[in-house]
Amino acid sequence: MLEQIIPFLTATILLTLAPGPDIIYVLVQGMANGKKHAIITALGLVSGVVVHTTLVAFGVSAIIKQSETIYLVIKCLGAAYLFFLAYKVFKSDPKIAFSTEGIKQKSLFGLYRQGFIMNVLNPKVTIFFLALFPGFLWEPEGNTVLQFYILGLIFMLQGFLIFVLVAILAGSISKYLQKHRNSGVVLKWTQVLVFIGIGVFILI
Repeated sequence: MLEQIIPFLTATILLTLAPGPDIIYVLVQGMANGKKHAIITALGLVSGVVVHTTLVAFGVSAIIKQSETIYLVIKCLGAAYLFFLAYKVFKSDPKIAFSTEGIKQKSLFGLYRQGFIMNVLNPKVTIFFLALFPGFLWEPEGNTVLQFYILGLIFMLQGFLIFVLVAILAGSISKYLQKHRNSGVVLKWTQVLVFIGIGVFILI
């Protein structure tokens, strides 16, 4: 079990630290409205993970039970999708763009709801989970639904802790990124290597 959990945790931490829309939104909220608003936004974002985990857990578990070949195909497709993401990042602009303009202060519940909806209505999250999670099951013949939920919980916890850290350090992080313009290039290549590395891990 730990042989799969530790690489999964490492992979998800690296992916969460990558400059995606969620972490940028938390950073911007922290800069514009303070750490409390950013933390509530983060809580909403990670709460949406429950929905995606449920969809993947019950959908994929039923398929995996039917055939080992299908399970292998799912893993291969997942690795291929991660390689595709690596290619997209490779072709993207390394600049990290964020602005506090137009960010209005909302109620805490409003922020939580917005974060939750942002995550739930993003089909790319479900596709990403579908690509990532099956490759880290430690007992495909066992209770796969439970395993998916354990992976989902790990994903939520590490994501929330990192988002909270970003919320607390929002001012310092934004100043650093503005001062070190090459940071985007480093983060871009880190993302590329992480996506490729996870894809290879899933295949082997």
